[in-house]
Amino acid sequence: MVAPHSLSRRTFLAQAAMGTLATAGILESAPSSAWDGPLPARSPESPPPARNKLCAFVKFLQSMENDALAKSIAALGFDGIEATVRDQGQVLPAQVVDDLPPLVEALARHGLEITVMASSVNRVDQPHTEKVLRTAAGLGITKYRMAYYRYDEARPIVSQLDALRPVVRELAALNRELGLTAVYQNHAGNRIVGASVWDLRYLLQDIDPSDVGVAFDIRHATVEGGMAWPIDFGVIRPHLGAVYVKDFVWDGRKPKNVPLGAGRVDASFFKKLKSSTFTGPISLHVEYLPAAGIDENTAALRQDLKTLQALLA
Repeated sequence: MVAPHSLSRRTFLAQAAMGTLATAGILESAPSSAWDGPLPARSPESPPPARNKLCAFVKFLQSMENDALAKSIAALGFDGIEATVRDQGQVLPAQVVDDLPPLVEALARHGLEITVMASSVNRVDQPHTEKVLRTAAGLGITKYRMAYYRYDEARPIVSQLDALRPVVRELAALNRELGLTAVYQNHAGNRIVGASVWDLRYLLQDIDPSDVGVAFDIRHATVEGGMAWPIDFGVIRPHLGAVYVKDFVWDGRKPKNVPLGAGRVDASFFKKLKSSTFTGPISLHVEYLPAAGIDENTAALRQDLKTLQALLA
């Protein structure tokens, strides 16, 4: 292996992780002790990219063969995908060592990457957490989406957040070791931690966003915050690691997913995003055709990407 001083930190860690995978197998046990203090800031790395990478969330295309999926996404004009490496995903956590490398290789043949890895990970002591994260790091993946935490409505809310803090710090420490960044998506729902972005601000206030940040979902922020979404975006901006894009309308008391630009999401969000200094990935989610086939969802991604590009222009 090349000496560490001649490589970037992420590259060296990736090569080291691959060496570990190849020679010693993959640990599935959690570290013996959790880090329970604030994590120091990471040292600066190379300058950020000049523009945001646009990736496609492939939840409804994940049944495609790897090369066909990569060819299709490349033809649409995306930079990469948000892959589903999780329970019921295109790559199952238990099979990640065997099944993730071929997906990465297929994407690379078409000039694509796994920009974000949607995972089942939200704590170190899950059965496959270390195996999934070490494999991803060894393949050059740098960002993954966490699974949600859920509230028990019968218990005090703040004490539940306080109990989650050491869990998040321990995961942040592992991310730092591997050169990974986790992002937690704000979602809509009465029991989901992060439906109100203020609880994420509270939970992550001592965590470096290079270790654990937020994937700000403007659809969910609008559902939960209504006209207050600019405040929510401002609150979470220091922790921003990714942006998720989709749209909805109200169908009675319930939100109903619709094509981007056809719903309640305010177009001024994209102006605000463009005028900010954020250079991280933007992941496009098509959620309004869950029962449709691959062709329909691919066409919807094509149209919504055109809308997104116009909104960002």
